[in-house]
Amino acid sequence: MELELHHPHHWERRRPHWQTAAVAGFAAGALLMVLELIWAASMSDQGPWRIPHLVAALMLGPDILKPEVLGFSLPVVTVALATHYVLGIAFGLVLGFIIAGFHYDTDMAMVQVLGALFGLVLYLVNFHGLTAFFPWFAELRGWGTLMAHLAFGIAAALLYWKLAPPHTRG
Repeated sequence: MELELHHPHHWERRRPHWQTAAVAGFAAGALLMVLELIWAASMSDQGPWRIPHLVAALMLGPDILKPEVLGFSLPVVTVALATHYVLGIAFGLVLGFIIAGFHYDTDMAMVQVLGALFGLVLYLVNFHGLTAFFPWFAELRGWGTLMAHLAFGIAAALLYWKLAPPHTRG
């Protein structure tokens, strides 16, 4: 008995549906933000506003991480939201490119596996690799942040798979 592969997962230059990838990244970024806020509010003694400060520090600099400025701040939260959404969209575009290029958009199970792997890579790059440039991100290392990034990857991949027009698959 010979196994026949209808859609081998090899790279083939194929254009993803960019709008869908952007929407998937945006929505999955919102999910990630909610999970991070819930985690911070329930597990951290520093409260829910620490994570927005950490994210906003990417754009505003580490001075906003001083203990005396860690409460709620509309400008900090606004910058954190904008940064989070822009990064979510960018990562959604990258994931859409990978899904389309390897034809993973034909198989929901593979899309979920790829999304989880993508989330794992994002976690490792963001919280282990980029801490050389943004050392304050090291404090977010842990199971909660890892799980949130896995959820981001899976959600973005599934949304792309579900929302992409059928004619762009295969």
